Amino acid sequence: MAKKSKTQRAKASARRAEKKEQAAAAAVVTEEKPVEEEEKKSGKFLGRKAKSAEESKPVKAETKKVVEANKKKKERFKFLKDVRAELRRVTWPTRQDVLRWSGVVVVALIFFSLYVFVLDNWIVTPLLLAISGLGA
Repeated sequence: MAKKSKTQRAKASARRAEKKEQAAAAAVVTEEKPVEEEEKKSGKFLGRKAKSAEESKPVKAETKKVVEANKKKKERFKFLKDVRAELRRVTWPTRQDVLRWSGVVVVALIFFSLYVFVLDNWIVTPLLLAISGLGA
């Protein structure tokens, strides 16, 4: 079997990440459905213990604030996780490619600096001096 290219590996990684996100979203949706509603709909007792008076009390406002603060923290770090995941999908150049293109850039810089030097010192400056000497 042939070795997969970097692009193919990146696409496969993206698909795996997408499947994980979908599975996590599906898990959240199934967790939101209360057990009592399921028991009422099916008409069966599923063998779970009845809630104690303490468990059935509404959640305190302080607890809600803590939960909201944790959600905000998770959202803050979600961006960094997304950045990290995106950087894993990047097709990075090889060392040989970096060296080759760095050489091309250096050669181009040398060429154009010599071009501007010759144009400025040996063509434009003498021409300007000649033009300014005509008016005197």
